[in-house]
Amino acid sequence: MAFDGATIAAVVSEMKSRMTGGRIYKIYQPEPDELLLVIKNNKETSRLLLSAGAGLPLIYFTNTAKTNPMVAPNFCMLLRKHILNGRILEIRQPRMERIVEILIEHRNEMGDLCKKRLITEIMGKHSNIIFVNEENVIIDSIKHISAQISSVREVLPGRDYQAPPDQGKIPLWELDEDYLDQVLLKKPASLQKAVYGSLCGISPLLAAEICHRAGLDGGDAAVSLTAERKEALYRQLQAFSEAIRDERFCPNIVYLGGEPKEYAAFALTSYPEGEAKTFSSMSEVLETFYAEKEVITRIRQKSSDLRRIIGNALERTSRKYDLQRKQLADTEKRDKYKIYGELLHTYGYQARPGDKEITCINYYDGQEIRIPLDPTLDPMANAKKYFDRYGKLKRTYEALTSLVEETGAQMRHLESISNALEISREESDLTMIRRELVEYGYMKGHGNRGKKVKSPGKTRPFHYISSDGFHMYVGKNNYQNDELSFKFANGKDMWFHAKQMAGSHVIVKLETADDLPDRTYEEAARLAAYYSKGRQAPKVDVDYTRRRNLKKPPHSKPGFVIYHTNYSMTIEPDITGIREIKD
Repeated sequence: MAFDGATIAAVVSEMKSRMTGGRIYKIYQPEPDELLLVIKNNKETSRLLLSAGAGLPLIYFTNTAKTNPMVAPNFCMLLRKHILNGRILEIRQPRMERIVEILIEHRNEMGDLCKKRLITEIMGKHSNIIFVNEENVIIDSIKHISAQISSVREVLPGRDYQAPPDQGKIPLWELDEDYLDQVLLKKPASLQKAVYGSLCGISPLLAAEICHRAGLDGGDAAVSLTAERKEALYRQLQAFSEAIRDERFCPNIVYLGGEPKEYAAFALTSYPEGEAKTFSSMSEVLETFYAEKEVITRIRQKSSDLRRIIGNALERTSRKYDLQRKQLADTEKRDKYKIYGELLHTYGYQARPGDKEITCINYYDGQEIRIPLDPTLDPMANAKKYFDRYGKLKRTYEALTSLVEETGAQMRHLESISNALEISREESDLTMIRRELVEYGYMKGHGNRGKKVKSPGKTRPFHYISSDGFHMYVGKNNYQNDELSFKFANGKDMWFHAKQMAGSHVIVKLETADDLPDRTYEEAARLAAYYSKGRQAPKVDVDYTRRRNLKKPPHSKPGFVIYHTNYSMTIEPDITGIREIKD
């Protein structure tokens, strides 16, 4: 994701069509480093957000209303004094830099026409919004930059405005074959880095896309290109230059695994595994992308304590499970001691005092066997010692068998909760997970361990439609898995689950059909694989069966089922192209 010059060019194209000739109706400053301009043009109202925030500087049209301070900041009051009701004459993006200039015509106190510029510089932590008069003198800026802060240039009222240094780059439309040969391809860097390091407005993402479309590896050295490859690169650079000049943009977001990964003003062919969604405007892309990212970030922040609790519990349980299994493995030699004792009862008379071992025939398999002896004990005492050791190991085996089963179930339960946490999208999902952790004693709360308590409200499962029109539902957590499988689904509905690993229950409703098409079987299996612990694996085994074949063992933990009649398939955990329904 990069708010580069090409993205700004797409936003500027939109600004020109919606703002040129319009008037500034209202000016707000909802944040210390953010402006909101309300523009009326051709009986339409637009809201332009200009953000110079160090963390996320942006320019785009928005429909979201923000809370404004009771008293407007000084910079906002100054803009209202000068350009409120001013007419927008022109919008420019100099040299395809991350700079947007809005030229505004207004009348001063004497009624004379004046022109001023509102300049937004998108430069990371150095971003700024600067108000400049006709003489190119700074009237004010949303951030004041003194010589103590920056030795490169001052941004203060009364100073001449100077554009940021160009860093030795040229705009894409000034590129010719000489510059390509003598500058860009002479850089001691990878081809991708040489492209974005030589041309204004090109981000690493766009440089990678240009290389990909040219059939080149962006990681190759720039100086290594053959004449044929140089020509392919030059053609693609020219094509992008023409697309920007002609304002032929394709605003889109690429989703990987249902999450927004990248956005761009052009189609990203370098993400063939992703699902691209095209939008009508770059502003819509930016607002959608960052809104969805914010939801994911907020959920991850709010779930940090749950992640820590589950991670610690899983680590402790896993250590305990490994130790118990090791101890259980040590009991496997118990039968050997029992045989030693029995054989000593039979052949012990052959041993002489002081012998350290005895050799005899094992009447269970007819093989010769050597039995170690304690020379200080007689054969019967040695037999008793072996029987005592056998009895102790047998009791340990019986106790550990039960403990290993219990600890294994606990670990699988924690893994299922961890998986539910990974696929959570809403705060209500976290509430259900927190409830389960409290109910089973993994964290403190008002519920008691093992005591069933009322579920804290309903949440909807994920809802998808297969290519053949069948409704597919995916449980978000263990409670919802139980509800889907045993309350929502009918006996003939199909049930899918990742084989022998934590994951969601997937229900496909058959309605009036008797069976599913092969394509729907595969799509449902892909959902089960994706919403499982094996999401990152190249392939996942998935079991599927009729809902009627499922059983819920008494007193079992939520989400746990057993079945003995099923089929299996191996599938990629990729849900690209499966349509999700937002209920």
